[in-house]
Amino acid sequence: MTATSVLDDAPLSGFHKRLALYSSGGPFLDGYVLSIVGIALVQLGPQMHLSDTAQGLIGASALIGIFCGAFLGGYLTDKFGRQVLYTIDLVAIIGCSVAQFWAGDPVWLFVLRLLIGMAVGADYPIATSLLAEFTPRRYRGPLLGGLMVMWFVGAATAYVVGEALLTVGDNGWRWMLASPALPAAIIVLLRLGTPESPRWLAKKGRVDEANAVMRKVFGDRASISDLPEEERENAGLVLLWRSGYLGRMLFVSAFWTCSIVPLFAVYAFGPRILGALHLNGQLANIGSALITVFFVVGCVLAMVVINRMGRRALIIHSFLWSGLALLLLGLVPSAPAAVIITLFAAYAVLIGGAQNLQWIYPNELFPTEVRGTAVGLASSLSRIGAAIGTYLVPLALTSWGIGTTMLTAAAITLLGAVISMRWAPETRGLALHESAALTDPATTGA
Repeated sequence: MTATSVLDDAPLSGFHKRLALYSSGGPFLDGYVLSIVGIALVQLGPQMHLSDTAQGLIGASALIGIFCGAFLGGYLTDKFGRQVLYTIDLVAIIGCSVAQFWAGDPVWLFVLRLLIGMAVGADYPIATSLLAEFTPRRYRGPLLGGLMVMWFVGAATAYVVGEALLTVGDNGWRWMLASPALPAAIIVLLRLGTPESPRWLAKKGRVDEANAVMRKVFGDRASISDLPEEERENAGLVLLWRSGYLGRMLFVSAFWTCSIVPLFAVYAFGPRILGALHLNGQLANIGSALITVFFVVGCVLAMVVINRMGRRALIIHSFLWSGLALLLLGLVPSAPAAVIITLFAAYAVLIGGAQNLQWIYPNELFPTEVRGTAVGLASSLSRIGAAIGTYLVPLALTSWGIGTTMLTAAAITLLGAVISMRWAPETRGLALHESAALTDPATTGA
């Protein structure tokens, strides 16, 4: 084993699998939190006499929180470490989720969901940076992509739990919004004892601690001398403004936005959107859960083919064909229920590639010093569009109708295909320091 391959070419161990599982807690909670509100609003809206504007704000509040929390979490994890913040953010989710049970007005509910979104957003750069910096190159794409699978598992779980809690009476929505506290508590317990990233420790001059982690994870003979040298730059936010990294940041933020605006709108108002497509009542909730299963299938398929197909080809095809499925939904909004579900299922499966690459590209395209900051900033910027889109969904359904609303979603998705054709790089098979280096010829994009 060469000096530079101890980490990047290591076999997949039990430690890597456990770390991937623990890191998936944030995406699971994200999908759960953003989806459960869609069902809760079915009961909550009439009880509190919420207008379309109020429903849009409550639906988008967690996204606004993610905008603030992701960048802050990224900056803090680059400054203070990945492991320190790895559980703190989930403790905040537990407290705010429980507090939602006693929310007595929409303003208080908006504030609590804003805080939950901040904690969820902070977990993105923390968990993904830690996983990327420990994972061998061969498994980095599938394991990071697997985090997105857990987003949809969380969303599917939310629909099942929400449907069950609708039967408990008028307070069902309170139990729904408090329910994320339980999985968050389980994830906190699982994460205890996770080691710090040796790459980050080495960058901070904490050599003895870095060597201890290397020996613990990779064997008694491993040390930081086995870590590859990264391209040295001016550390900090200034690095992100250099021409090459600024281009990468714009690409990641743009494609991430195009991939989540339609998706988050569907998850925040899934039952209402399907209702507008003539799938009403329990059928709308069941349809939402079924579509979520297809989202999981799409992400799993993307995990399987990503190393064979490559990052660039996968993201282009994902955007293109899923956009066409949404286009057909917009053109035939009065089609039979079977056709509507089939087209939604096609969108869900085909968008899996773009969804997986939300976690892979930003972690591969930036160096250790600013990896967390870059992931957090890209996530924050993408949430601006997602929050606006989610807020506008109930207004669009009322003013434009379902057909035009779905055509707008198709246009955003197809824009993602155009952006990817122009700027998506290929990072398949590269070590982390190679994919993050501006001078490496294998990264041909931004």
